[in-house]
This record gives sequence, C-alpha cells and structure tokens, in this order.
Amino acid sequence: MKLLLDENLSDRLVPQVLDLFPGSAHVKSLGLIHTNDTLIWSFAQEHGYVIVSKDADFHQRSLVSGHPPKLVFLRVGNCATSRITQLLRDNHLLLSAFDSDADASILILS
Repeated sequence: MKLLLDENLSDRLVPQVLDLFPGSAHVKSLGLIHTNDTLIWSFAQEHGYVIVSKDADFHQRSLVSGHPPKLVFLRVGNCATSRITQLLRDNHLLLSAFDSDADASILILS
C-alpha cells in the first residue's frame, strides 16, 4: 500500500512510515505542491496511491467520485507530525484491511 501525503501534511512523515508503507511519497517530492486537487487525484489514481489528507475537499471528492483512488481522511486538526506518524503506524492493520476492501473508498482516522 503506497500512501500519497497531501501538502497539508509534513513531508517529514514519509521516512517515518516507509517501513510499513513502502513506495509512499509526499506531493512535494513528486512536484505536485501547490497544484489543484484534481491533478493530485488523477496522479494517485494513475499510480496506485492512497491519498492521505486533512483536506475536506478530498473528502467531498471521494464521496462524489468513489474510488480509485482511496482516501484516508485525517480528522486531527492542527497537531504535531509525531501524532500523525503514530496514528498511521498504530492503524497499519486497519489501513491494510481498508486497502484490500474492494468496496471501501474512505477511511476516517481521528
């Protein structure tokens, strides 16, 4: 399972979760920083990423469009990068099950 971290998350998260989510990336490292959500959505769809974001716009897009790509929507507000890292690491099994579920489009973590 490859995660694509949105720009509202720190790019420092990537090395902290690569052991559990190999191939994950941040939009910054892919040259997608400050681009519109449609481009990020299409990129994730074409390259097999699961988007991870705190952006309600992605949540709405996922409700309307379904998947792929799948979305992990983080309802955590402003918090430390370490909190998000721990949230992703602690929910590794849940995230894997979500990725394997052919019917699931959105996973909300808080």
